[in-house]
Amino acid sequence: MPALFDPTLLTRDHVLRAIRHLDRTALTIPPSTVYDLVYRGRRYPPRAVAQQAWRFAINDVEAKWPLPAGSPTNQVLEDLDFTVATKRPTLANSPLDGDVATQDAMQNLYTGLAGDDVPAPAPKAPTVAHEPTAAYTPELPAQPYTKADALQELFISEEKLVDTLAALERRRNLILQGPPGTGKTFLARRLAWLELGCQDTQRVEMVQFHPSYSYEDFVQGFRPDAHGSFRLTDGVLPDLCRRASADPTRPYFLLIDEINRGHLNRIFGELLLLLEADKRGLAHAVRLPYAPVEAPRFYVPDNLFVIGTMNTADRSLAPLDYALRRRFAFVPMLPEFGDHLHRHLIDNNIPPKTVDRLIARLAELNEVIANDPELGPDFQVGHSYFCQPPTAPAAADQWLTLILEQEIAPLLRDYWFDQPAHATAHIKRLLS
Repeated sequence: MPALFDPTLLTRDHVLRAIRHLDRTALTIPPSTVYDLVYRGRRYPPRAVAQQAWRFAINDVEAKWPLPAGSPTNQVLEDLDFTVATKRPTLANSPLDGDVATQDAMQNLYTGLAGDDVPAPAPKAPTVAHEPTAAYTPELPAQPYTKADALQELFISEEKLVDTLAALERRRNLILQGPPGTGKTFLARRLAWLELGCQDTQRVEMVQFHPSYSYEDFVQGFRPDAHGSFRLTDGVLPDLCRRASADPTRPYFLLIDEINRGHLNRIFGELLLLLEADKRGLAHAVRLPYAPVEAPRFYVPDNLFVIGTMNTADRSLAPLDYALRRRFAFVPMLPEFGDHLHRHLIDNNIPPKTVDRLIARLAELNEVIANDPELGPDFQVGHSYFCQPPTAPAAADQWLTLILEQEIAPLLRDYWFDQPAHATAHIKRLLS
């Protein structure tokens, strides 16, 4: 170790700042050869992280990390409670992030080496694909749904409900955002029912975005049919728009769950223009990219409303760009460990002592999470974990304990996986 090097100048906070800096600036860093610093499921070259942290520590943007790679650097990082692991083998340009088991299995694949005497497979008879026959029960008649019904089952105030409905009416597009377990999807469906005046499933369509979801799934694209050929097929959006356009006096709703899990610009395409409240209707129709010249132009009718839900705790997702963001109104959803949950549990015959313990422990935990600089309010625990209590009061304590052990505790271990003692202490506090 160099004589002038003082490791006490480097703190855990400097290393965390370095990791965030490398993530934020997306710098191209040469991969490490043998070791990786593992933090929140991602891997970083230990010496590159240490060098950036050292620059923060001594306030010198050109400072060089004085220690060689390998054990000297790793020891400093490990002393700051970071995990340095042996680098996993990966395939060049492969999306597999060190999935050793998968890569081992790939070694058994036939590679077609010269001299291999592998007989050609016998030709198979062509098969015809058939759609499975749905075995669902018929739709039930639509039941009336009023504001009183909504306030009875929603964990939000009447004022917030009225403000949310006003935002939906004003923008036609709404996103409910907040930590997981705060009732975003539950509220989205109730907002649609309130606008419809009944629980009409025929006028509500729901999809869930994910990384593989595409424009071809959502709007229009070529898809294989039962005969092995490809046909131009509409997605969920044009189908719903046609239904809404044919029934202009009644509202229709598109609910998009986990809206920020998809590549939104790629999925929405020209809908980015047509979503705006003042760009609705036939006057703003556009030609879809896959559609033939003679096909009717596409537009979004004025009576179609879009409600999305967005999980703010998932840091693996890119934030919404501003062009898309300004087309939506946003309503924050927060954990509700207050009067609403208290009344709900008491009405379901949960003993007051159990209810008080639940609310006190979870409110305390959420305060710790919100004040943690590595987590924050977006990672708080939602109330929906506790919205389905048991029917028998005698089972209440066991019900609460199992939720804390089987659902909340694994979440906390994931939040603080690099600080296991910290996670264990809070789990013990919850279960005490």
